[in-house]
Amino acid sequence: MSIPTITGVALGGRADAPLLLLGPSLGTSATTLWAAAADALAADFRVVGWELPGHGHGAPTSVPFTMADLARGVLALADELAGDSAFHLAGDSVGGAVTLQLALDAPSRVLTAAVLCSGARIGSPDTWHERAATVRASGTGAVVAGSAQRWFAPGFLDREPARGSALLHALQGADAESYALVCEALAAFDVTERLPEISAPVLAVAGERDVPTPPSSLRTVADGVRHGRLVVLDDVAHLAPAEAPHEVARLLIDHAGGGRTHD
Repeated sequence: MSIPTITGVALGGRADAPLLLLGPSLGTSATTLWAAAADALAADFRVVGWELPGHGHGAPTSVPFTMADLARGVLALADELAGDSAFHLAGDSVGGAVTLQLALDAPSRVLTAAVLCSGARIGSPDTWHERAATVRASGTGAVVAGSAQRWFAPGFLDREPARGSALLHALQGADAESYALVCEALAAFDVTERLPEISAPVLAVAGERDVPTPPSSLRTVADGVRHGRLVVLDDVAHLAPAEAPHEVARLLIDHAGGGRTHD
C-alpha cells in the first residue's frame, strides 16, 4: 500500500477565503461533477476539487491503496494549499467515504464535513471485486451503461445532456487499473462502528432516487456521528452535485456557516 499523490483542481473563489475541498464519485472528475455547484460556492470559499488516481487530471497508479491512504493523500493536498489550517470538506460517493475517513483520522483539521450519496460502507465486497475484474478485462467503457442508470434520476440526461455526457466521457477516459484499485479500496471500507468518533458537524445528503447509496445509507451516517443532519433531495439519484448543483451549494454554504442570505 502507498499514499497516492492527489491532484487538486481549482474551481473558483478567492485565495484568502476558507478552503473547501470537494471529492469525486468513482468514474467522475472533479470538474465534471462539481463545476456547476462550484460556481455558486466560489463567493464564500476557495473551492478546490481533488481527483481520484487515474481520473480527470489525476495521475494513474498501479499500486494498491486503502481509503485511509486516499484520505492521507487529500490531507497532503490540504497541507499544500493551506498549511496546517483547518478546512471544510465535502464529497460524493467515494469522495464522501474519504470525507468520513479523513474526519476520523485528522479530526482537528476538518471544520465541517458533508457526505453526499455515500455511506459508512458502500455496496458489498463481492460486488466491488467483480467490477474491478470487469474493468481490468474490458476497460471502463464496459461499465458506462450501468453507471448511466445508477448515476442519474429519470429525465436528467434529457434535461442536461451536456453535463451528463461530460460525466460519462470522464468515466470512459478513466484509467482502468486506477479505477479497479478504487473499487478494491471500497471493498475493504467500513467505518460504521467508528461513526460515533466523528466530532465535526456532518451534513448527510441523500438522493431520493439513489440506488447504490439510498437515503437509509445516509441516515446511518447522520444518526451515527455526534452532530449529524440528513437532507433528502427529491428526483436526485447518485450524483447530487451534478443533478442539483444549486441546492447542493446552498446546503454546503449553510452547513459551513458561509453566512450568505439566500432567496
